[in-house]
Amino acid sequence: MNKKIAAIVSVFIILVFIGYMIFDSVRPEGFVKNKDETRAIDSLPDFWLVSREFKVEEGSLKAVTVSTAGNIYLGGDSFVSCYDKDLKLKWNLKTPYPVTSLSNYGDTIFASTMELILVISSGGEIKDEWGPFEDNGIITSVTVNRSYVAFADAGNKMLFILDKRGGVKKLIGQNDGQFIVPSPYFDVALGSDNTLLVANTGHRRVETRNIEGEFKSYFGEPGIAPGAFCGCCNPAHFIIIPDGFVTAEKGINRIKILNKTGEFVEYVSSKNKFMPSVPLDLASADGKTIYAANSADSKLYIFTRK
Repeated sequence: MNKKIAAIVSVFIILVFIGYMIFDSVRPEGFVKNKDETRAIDSLPDFWLVSREFKVEEGSLKAVTVSTAGNIYLGGDSFVSCYDKDLKLKWNLKTPYPVTSLSNYGDTIFASTMELILVISSGGEIKDEWGPFEDNGIITSVTVNRSYVAFADAGNKMLFILDKRGGVKKLIGQNDGQFIVPSPYFDVALGSDNTLLVANTGHRRVETRNIEGEFKSYFGEPGIAPGAFCGCCNPAHFIIIPDGFVTAEKGINRIKILNKTGEFVEYVSSKNKFMPSVPLDLASADGKTIYAANSADSKLYIFTRK
């Protein structure tokens, strides 16, 4: 009996050691970590600073979007709030479920929950509720332009294209393995010309597709270089700005600006004390002010150039 126990213990120790060696061989190099900070070992400076921090009191903060009129919309567990440009509260709406993402167009706000899309008026009232759409849905991102609403479902690894009444016009990725989504970070954005951009996080890249879902191009690659995306699930969040894109990563929690072809321009924030495993949701109306919602501390961080 003692020999059997000893053998079992030996096998367990060997398996633990092998597991550690596998982990050690694939973990990203080039970063330092302590209890307060994970940052890239990189000599490039951050060209932006946090001009304001705002603590949200309505609940746990998850998402942010901003309008061209200057309104700031925040969402989380379980609320959507509207603030003016000076962060004075205009209204607060209690939602039936936690909000996972936000988008807006004109005078309408679109809030996703895990299974639904909530259509909210500029006055803070729920006008409509779309869904559920698929079993096991985990909606992680919603986006809207003049003609369409689109959302990403990480549970089913699919994109849904809807008309403005909530009708499904197109399913992309249905049972065909186009998207590799290792964790519930799966972001999508609609351009004004109906270009569809989607973070294929398992490939560490952002893909460009037409509204029918046909693949056109991509940018991004695995790695720790400034223009690359590290880890298994990045970019966790991204937005379109006039001159290109802003991306947010987890693991190495950094926010950076890329140009229209996906080439690195500069860091917004790389040397920070954000929780490494919790990427910040992003929003910007003009590319000159960047809003970042941090669910780790329920604070909105406002970045402006130094």
